[in-house]
Formats: sequence, structure tokens, C-alpha cells
Amino acid sequence: MLNYRTPAVLAGLLLFLIAAGVSAHGVSGADARFLNDAEGFHFVVYLYLGAKHMVTGYDHILFLFGVIFYLSNLRTVALYVSLFALGHSITLIAGVLMDLHVNVYIIDAIIGVSVIYKAFDNLGGFERLFGVKANNRSAVFIFGLFHGLGLATKLQELQLSEQGLFANLLSFNLGVEIGQLLALMYLLLLLKLIQRFTSTTMVGISINFLIMTGGFALTAYQLSLYFSS
Repeated sequence: MLNYRTPAVLAGLLLFLIAAGVSAHGVSGADARFLNDAEGFHFVVYLYLGAKHMVTGYDHILFLFGVIFYLSNLRTVALYVSLFALGHSITLIAGVLMDLHVNVYIIDAIIGVSVIYKAFDNLGGFERLFGVKANNRSAVFIFGLFHGLGLATKLQELQLSEQGLFANLLSFNLGVEIGQLLALMYLLLLLKLIQRFTSTTMVGISINFLIMTGGFALTAYQLSLYFSS
């Protein structure tokens, strides 16, 4: 049964999702101007921007929230987060160095689909509708590749200097991992609060419907930009 603290917990989650959704996502403004003009290796700047991108990346955070939502222990959480990190690290670095161009709206729409997928899986949709159990380890890694490619497209929009590019990309990727850890700490705390103050599966179902709704909104928005561009 829900207790009197449940509305506060859910309100906190909603405020978090709303705040994340309106945050800047990508590299723009003064950050973009600096990177366009910068020459050589800038460890601290790229580290900071990588962390900032992940912390303000509501699509990445929603996906991670769905991934860890029903995981039972920290070892399993570490496994799935590592698979996601490996996937997006590969395509983030390779995408920029190999100049792999993809449509930014399509890749962001696919990232939205990844959010839908995870929430749908958390709700037992694959087993109930299709009679199959999803291979979540493979899915998290594969979607990590798409998330990394999405990160790469944000950097490809800039005129990055070739001097120190590889080292700068490694710094950016390290920043992404640090930002991911910070976001993960917040999400784990949020989940702990939800588990502490509630005792019904309906709360988990409601939250995953919210996550799925966010995924649909993100996908629809990116597809509308694609078809109107």
C-alpha cells in the first residue's frame, strides 16, 4: 500500500525528469565557441564538457534509469552500466575520428526508442505480448553504440582542431563516464527512496509508464524535426 510519503517521492521524480528535459543538451554557446577556436590538447575543458553533456543528457539518463530500475544489486548495476559505457565509448571515439556522418535527428530518435524499449521490457511487455524474454545485456550494449554515435554527432557539429584530437576525445569520453557516475548516484538514491517509501508494484509500473512516455515524446519530437528539415 502507498503511504503518505509516496506523492513526495513521485513528485521528486517528476521534477527531476522535467528539469532534465529542459536542460541544454549538446555543446553550444560559449562552450562551442571555445572548442571551435581551441588548438591542441585541453584535458580539463573536454573532461568538463563530457561530464556536462551526460548530466544534462535527459535521453541518456532516462535510458540508464530504466536499465537499473529493477536491478537487485550493485554488481549487476556495474555490469550493465559497463556494457553501456563500452558501447558508447566505441562509437563516440570512432564516430569522430572516422568521420562517420549520421542524421542527428534519426540517431536521436533511435535513442528515444531505446528509452521506450527499456521501459517496455521493465513492464514485462515482451513476455506478455510476444512470449519472449529480451536479451538485456546485448540490448544495453547495442543501444550504447547508438548513444555514443549520438554523442559523436554533437561533436561533429563543431570545427574541432586536428591537433590533439584523439587525446581530447579520450578526455571528453572520460568526462562522460564521470557524468554517468554522478547521474547514476542520483538515480540509485532516487530508487532507494522509492523502495523505502512504497510497497506496491503499481508505483514501479507508473514510473515506467512515465519513462516510456518520455521516450515516445523524444522519438516523436526528433522525427518531426527530421521530416520538417
